[in-house]
Amino acid sequence: MKYRKMGNSELIVSDICLGCMGFGEANKGQHSWTINEEKTREIIKIAIETGINFFDTAPVYQGGSSENFIGKALKDFSAREDFVIATKFMPRSTKEVEQGI
Repeated sequence: MKYRKMGNSELIVSDICLGCMGFGEANKGQHSWTINEEKTREIIKIAIETGINFFDTAPVYQGGSSENFIGKALKDFSAREDFVIATKFMPRSTKEVEQGI
């Protein structure tokens, strides 16, 4: 696997980033084709074994179940300092910010 420095940071990431939109509970989001936790774990384990240390997700993927699956697998298969998780967020309204949502 080839690695590179991410921008001006000190983060070193694999050239391949594993997109995780396909992971999560199918009945918790907008996609019915996502894969369950067992299959997610298999894919993440293979990714780590091949040198991938960069994972992309978002809290909106299947109601957050994608992030939960990824977090559990990475905790079991690797040390936290060994990987980078890129995530996104939805813009919040002023009211949501004030309410701490």
